[in-house]
Amino acid sequence: MKFIDQTIIQVIAGNGGNGCINFRREKYIPKGGPDGGDGGDGGNVWLESNDNLNTLIDLRFKKIFQASHGENGSGRNCSGKKGNDIKIYVPVGTKIINCETREIIGDLIEHKQKILIAKGGWHGLGNTRFKSSINRTPRQRTLGSIGEKRNIQLELILIADVGTLGMPNAGKSTLVKSISRARTKVANYPFTTINPILGSVSTQNGKFIIADIPGIIKNASQGSGLGINFLKHLERCKILLHIVDLCPTNYSNPIENIEIVLNELKKYNPLLYKKPRWLVLNKIDLIESSEIGKIIDKIKKFLKIEDKFYLISAIKKTGIKKLCSDISFYLKG
Repeated sequence: MKFIDQTIIQVIAGNGGNGCINFRREKYIPKGGPDGGDGGDGGNVWLESNDNLNTLIDLRFKKIFQASHGENGSGRNCSGKKGNDIKIYVPVGTKIINCETREIIGDLIEHKQKILIAKGGWHGLGNTRFKSSINRTPRQRTLGSIGEKRNIQLELILIADVGTLGMPNAGKSTLVKSISRARTKVANYPFTTINPILGSVSTQNGKFIIADIPGIIKNASQGSGLGINFLKHLERCKILLHIVDLCPTNYSNPIENIEIVLNELKKYNPLLYKKPRWLVLNKIDLIESSEIGKIIDKIKKFLKIEDKFYLISAIKKTGIKKLCSDISFYLKG
């Protein structure tokens, strides 16, 4: 199934039914008085999250959702039938934004969480409501009100504890695959990951969810490569793992690649850039042990900060257990 994380739909609530003007007319009751009933309320439009969904693709083709109108009132004080509500199911992690005002209407982050997105119109009143001691034969009624109509943007942001970022072929997918049951695609060419993928990781200290997103390249913020649209899926993460290839094959070097990713991250969202971020230096199995220390010294000098470093080989699963254990311990704290 194709991964769609953003779409725009129109939601239209039902109109309220009109009130009725009617008078009771029966044999032997010549002056039965008013008996016009109220109309029915219009149907509402709801959004409900469901953790069995992981894409907005179903809403890509159906763009308009309309609830039914309330029925008009009738004689004998019969009220009109209420319009049926409709419910739109979306994945957990869906953010709802008003297209006109850009206001965030809601954020569905739990299973079966509901939000009223368009309220149905109020019912009109029948002439029975206007009867009084000085108005025995009222000929007034009110019309039902119009239901709400909105254009809304739905934006899916995956819910994960840990997010990975880095250049293409840095080993992000291999790492996620080696520590979880996620079915990530691994191959020796760039952009093997074209959609975000979630994996569940179990350790002695507990469990966590890790997100694998497509690689970032230079000028991604200007549309190069797959762009940086998928970076939004890291916004809910509590910690980021910056995966670095210690043995790149594209004539670049680890420090240059670190700088590219950090610059693109900062351009995209300064708040995301400030999230806790650990450097995970991958593919140590391809480098002589004497060279690893020199590379780490250069990286520390470049960053000019004391940061967490992990040396791993995702494909050989070297250093993986310690990394996962520290992540679980950090998330608990």
